[in-house]
Amino acid sequence: MRLIAALLVNLSFVLMSGGHAAVAKDFTLEGFFAGRTHATGSFRAITGLRRTFTVMLVGTWNGRVLSLREDFVFDDGSRDRKTWRFVKIAPGRYRGTREDVAGETQLRIDGNVARFSYLVFLDAAKRTNQVRFHDTMTLRPDGTVLNTAFVTKFGLPVAWTHVAFRRR
Repeated sequence: MRLIAALLVNLSFVLMSGGHAAVAKDFTLEGFFAGRTHATGSFRAITGLRRTFTVMLVGTWNGRVLSLREDFVFDDGSRDRKTWRFVKIAPGRYRGTREDVAGETQLRIDGNVARFSYLVFLDAAKRTNQVRFHDTMTLRPDGTVLNTAFVTKFGLPVAWTHVAFRRR
């Protein structure tokens, strides 16, 4: 039953991410994330685990590479820092790496929607316990970006995240 509910929630995320083509020409990673950005988000797993968080982001763009430092503060007071490096390889196309990601991801922007998928080591120090994130970032008409992601393990959905980004 939980699996069916998880699949229905995932389908609703996919359907909610479309429909804002009016702002399509303006969405680039460097255009939105260079400088300071603030985000609020939530994480929900099929185990019942729920966490909310805020993220302060600082992005630097050198004309080819966007370095994006993310400083997380979770509802229990714990903190984490992750840093993405996105190399622009063509208009609307990027290769991305992060310290806890296995290999690299290919990010593609079509209109106002960016999609990418990547393997994350939940135990980054030992490089074990991999899950796959499937992210969809949508630039909305109000100028914010909504990132919805579902997380899979062995191809089955196990968690979901929602993150709303605002430029500072």
